[in-house]
Amino acid sequence: MEEVISAIATAQGRGGVAIVRMSGAGALEIAKKMFSRTGEYAPNRMYAGEIACEGFSDYGMCVYFRAPKSFTGEDIIEFHCHGGTEIARGVLKRTLSLGARLAERGEFTKRAFLNGKLSLSAAEGMADMIDAESEAQVRSGYSLYTERLTEEGKRLQSLLTECLAGIDADIDYPEEDLNPVSRAETAEKLREVIGALQSLLGQYRAGKKIKSGVSVALCGKPNAGKSSLLNALLGYDRAIVSDLPGTTRDIVEGALEINGVLFRLYDTAGLREGADEVEREGIRRAENAVKGADLIVYLKESGDDFSFPAETPVITVGAKCDLSRRTDCELSVSSRTGEGLAELKALMYERGYGRESDIFVLEERHYRAAEAACAAAVSALGGAEGGLPPELYAEDVHRAWYELGLFSGETAAEAVISEIFEKFCVGK
Repeated sequence: MEEVISAIATAQGRGGVAIVRMSGAGALEIAKKMFSRTGEYAPNRMYAGEIACEGFSDYGMCVYFRAPKSFTGEDIIEFHCHGGTEIARGVLKRTLSLGARLAERGEFTKRAFLNGKLSLSAAEGMADMIDAESEAQVRSGYSLYTERLTEEGKRLQSLLTECLAGIDADIDYPEEDLNPVSRAETAEKLREVIGALQSLLGQYRAGKKIKSGVSVALCGKPNAGKSSLLNALLGYDRAIVSDLPGTTRDIVEGALEINGVLFRLYDTAGLREGADEVEREGIRRAENAVKGADLIVYLKESGDDFSFPAETPVITVGAKCDLSRRTDCELSVSSRTGEGLAELKALMYERGYGRESDIFVLEERHYRAAEAACAAAVSALGGAEGGLPPELYAEDVHRAWYELGLFSGETAAEAVISEIFEKFCVGK
């Protein structure tokens, strides 16, 4: 990593400020050749002056972050120039002509990982924050970025290391009769590891909802008020509303944020018999949406007899309560007056998501690693409690330790590491 890399770190296009970033040994020497300051560059201070490009100059700022106290762990230079496509490109072009090379996608963050400035899961948390579509995604991404998952993984690895030390003592000093005591201690530590991993695995369902949003299917008979309810919840006209049955023939989508959590609403075709061919296709899609939903909002009418997936929570709503009020529903709403909408949103949050806690198992990679580590720890515990020789279950303890190392990236393969950083944009 001796090469100096350079890239535009801010979004392309017009703006107040654009930032061009360099990282690597020699970044300061390049800066001195194109920035007007003649004195020394103290780290972590911004200097004002002219940035000389090829064909023009810009008046901006330069800041130097000295290794190893920088984001990447290397010398970093940032030029803060006026926003605009050509100005930033000109500054970048000048850094490249003086010996830097264009950074690859995510290469700044990858260098930070390789230099021990952050873990692999922290880098994934940063990406989640950048891509966030809701406050909950930002919060959970930040939990990852601040090393919550890595710290828990290392804590559990430490317990497994203690288990291995006890197992080694059993193997190396059998004449000391350490086996009963150390075996009991090993089993106790393994139970602690298993409990913690089961807790992490339990987070994944909520983590997936944070990452992709809670899917909500609005369903009921034609003219039950589904499209009107969708529009009322969103606060604008997203779906066509008509008194004619069968107006909604395809899935109409909208996004709503409740308490910082993203809810994806799907207005479905009215469920009925005797529809024409096109409407039947809409009904088929509606049924598929219901099957894949995290939550169903069912607008009930007289004579309805619908069955829904047993594992999916259902909120039964009596719509159009400004015209008539049902007594066999959980709550009544009026899309016209707004009555009951706040209560419906609160119930959607409670049934569709639940009470938020510290969630930092967002990625399938983390889930698979925790799952494999838990299975290995369970196998090791069975061996310890079943009286097997310690050398026979030591391999399971080693395997659990290895899987936990995937959180931080300590045991991750190069292909996995590269795939993660390729998801970042150039300049990050």
